[in-house]
Amino acid sequence: MNTASLLRLIVLAAIWGSSFLFMRIAAPVLGPAVLIEYRVAFAAVFLAIVGAILKKRLDLAANWKHYLILGFINSALPFLLFAFVARTLSASVLSVLNATAPMWGALIGALWSRQAIAGKQVLGLVLGTCGVALLVGFDDVTTRPGAPLAIAAALLAAFCYSVASTYARSAKTVEPYANAHGSMWAATVLVIPALPFFPAPAAATPGIMGAALALGVLCSGIAYIMYFKLIQQVGPTSALTVTFLSPLFGILWGVLFLSEHVGWHTVAGAAVVIAGTALVTGFTPFRARAIVAPSSTSK
Repeated sequence: MNTASLLRLIVLAAIWGSSFLFMRIAAPVLGPAVLIEYRVAFAAVFLAIVGAILKKRLDLAANWKHYLILGFINSALPFLLFAFVARTLSASVLSVLNATAPMWGALIGALWSRQAIAGKQVLGLVLGTCGVALLVGFDDVTTRPGAPLAIAAALLAAFCYSVASTYARSAKTVEPYANAHGSMWAATVLVIPALPFFPAPAAATPGIMGAALALGVLCSGIAYIMYFKLIQQVGPTSALTVTFLSPLFGILWGVLFLSEHVGWHTVAGAAVVIAGTALVTGFTPFRARAIVAPSSTSK
C-alpha cells in the first residue's frame, strides 16, 4: 500500500467515524426520519452531480428493484436505526457497535453458503460479543432511559450492513458507483413513509443543517467515492482496514467535540471488538500487503 492510499484510508476512517458525531448533534433536533431523509437526499443529489460530470448512467429500467433492495438494507433502515439510537447513546459507543458489522457478515455468509464456521471465526464472534458487553456494561449511557433498546437497535443496524454486503455479492453485477448512486435515490423514497411517525422535535438551526449536509455529502457521497476508489487501488482486503480505524476516530471526535467521557471500558471494549472482527474476517496486515503488492508495483 503506497503513501497516497494509506492517507486515503485514514481520511476515510476519519470521515466515517465523524458520522456518529454529526448524528449525535442533529438527531435530537431533527428526529431520526427527517435527519436521514436529509442525509440520503443530499447524498443522492451530490452523486447525481458527480455522475453527470463523469457521464455515468444508473440504468433504472434494468436495476430499479436492485436499487430498492440495496437502498433499504444498506441505507434507509440502518441509517434510521443509528439516527434513532444517536438520541440516547454516545458517539463513542455507536462507533464501536457499528464495528461489529463484519462479524455479522461472516456469520451470515457462512449460513448463506451453508458452510461450517471455522474455529477461529467462532472465537472471534465470542470475543466480539464480550467486547460489546464490556463496552456497554460499564458505560454510564446504559443507565439512560431506553438504553437497552438503543443498543439492540445499533446492533441491528450493523447486522443490516452485513446483510447488504452478502446480498450485493450474490446479486446481479452492477457497477459500484451506480450501486451507491441508485441506492441513495431509493433510500430517499423509502424513508418518506417514516416522516409522519418521527416529526422534527425542534426547528433546525444553520449548525444543525450543516451537520445534516455533512452527513449526506461528506459521510455518504464523498465517502462512497473514496471507498470504491480505495478498493480499486488496494483491493477489498486492505480496504477492510477502515472498519478497524473508524471506531478510533469515532471515539476521538466524541471526546474532542462532545466532551464525551472515555473510560478504560471504552478502550478495552473497542480493542476486544476489533480483535474479534479481525479473527472473524481473517484480516491480517501482512496478508493484506501480500495481496496488494502486485497492483501497487504495476502502477
